[in-house]
Amino acid sequence: MNLPNTLTVIRIFLVPLLVVVLLTKFEGRAVAGVHVEFVAAAIFGLASLTDWLDGYLARRRQQITWVGQVLDPIADKLLISATLVSLVQINLAPAWMVAVIIGREIAVTGLRSVALSRGLVVPASPLGKLKMATQVTAVLLLLLGWERFPLLVRLGQIAMWCVIVTALGSAIDYFWRVGRAMNRVATAADDFAAAKAKRDRRMIG
Repeated sequence: MNLPNTLTVIRIFLVPLLVVVLLTKFEGRAVAGVHVEFVAAAIFGLASLTDWLDGYLARRRQQITWVGQVLDPIADKLLISATLVSLVQINLAPAWMVAVIIGREIAVTGLRSVALSRGLVVPASPLGKLKMATQVTAVLLLLLGWERFPLLVRLGQIAMWCVIVTALGSAIDYFWRVGRAMNRVATAADDFAAAKAKRDRRMIG
C-alpha cells in the first residue's frame, strides 16, 4: 500500500477515536489534562489534514490508484458523518441539517457506485472541495467553541448554513456530470453497435 492510501486508512481509524472523545464524559472535561474540545478539534484537524495530504501526495508522486479513488471519499464521508452525528448528540448541530448533509453523502455515494459499475470514475469538482472546506471550518468552530466560546459556536452555526448550500450545490453538479458521462458512454455504445451491425450487413451482402 502506498503512502497516500496509508494516510486514507489512518483517517478511517481516527474516526472512532474522535467519536469516543466527543461522547465520553471525562472527569473534569479533560483528557490527560487537556480540555476535551481541544483534543477533539486536534483529532478532527489531523484527520482533515490527511484528506488534503493524501490527494497532494498521490498527484505529486503519480500514485493515483483506483483503490485510492474509491477509498478516499468513503473515508471522508465516515469522518464527516460520524462527527456531525456526535455534534447532534452534544447539542452543537441541528439534527435536520445533519440529516440533509448525510442524505446528500449517501445519494452521491450511491451514484458513484453506479458510475463505477459502468467503468466511470468522476473526480471531485471545485464545488465539492469547497463543500469539504466549509464542513471542516464549521466543525472546527463548533468544537473549539464548545461550552467555552459562544462566539465561535455562533460562527460555526452560520458556517453550517454554508455547508448546506455547498453540499446541495455540489450534489447537483455531481449528478449532472455523472449523467453527462453516462450519456456519452451510452451514445458511444450505440454508435459502436450501429457501426458493427452495418459492417455485418455489408459482409453478408
